Amino acid sequence: MDAALFYTFAAITLAGALATVTRRNPVHCALGLIFSLLGVAGLFLLQAAELLFAVQILLYVGGVMVLFLFVIMLIHLEQAARLRQYSRQWPVALAALFAVFLEIYVLAQSGLPGLPPSPQPRLNAGGNTERIADSLFYVYALPFEAASLLLLIAIVGAVWLARKKEQPQ
Repeated sequence: MDAALFYTFAAITLAGALATVTRRNPVHCALGLIFSLLGVAGLFLLQAAELLFAVQILLYVGGVMVLFLFVIMLIHLEQAARLRQYSRQWPVALAALFAVFLEIYVLAQSGLPGLPPSPQPRLNAGGNTERIADSLFYVYALPFEAASLLLLIAIVGAVWLARKKEQPQ
């Protein structure tokens, strides 16, 4: 049963990711990203990481993606749709995809040499939530804040560009 759920959530994640990078309509891309994030949330739930599951649903799907959709709707999509945005470099993309799959195959066949052995779990190490909190607030606090700052700058820039285009010159 767990394997079937894993493959289902993995398929949802991959289908959403493919829709995100292959659709031309920005709203469809955002919806594909929502499906991808939902699939990742399901994978978190299968790993008994209930906090990450809840954060993924509430914060990313519920908050960030709604904000992204709002910004996409704020920008005039009619003008952006008329512009040619893609350069049709499918052969380069397929070659890069083949190279990545070849690397994964070689690593899987070689048994991932050079990696240190995985650490043994500590006894009485605390629950899942405590370990995530320690990791988030001590180890990854600066990258987390940098990502939130970049997200804020991107949203303010998108709103500023949309306002600038609306004003008559």
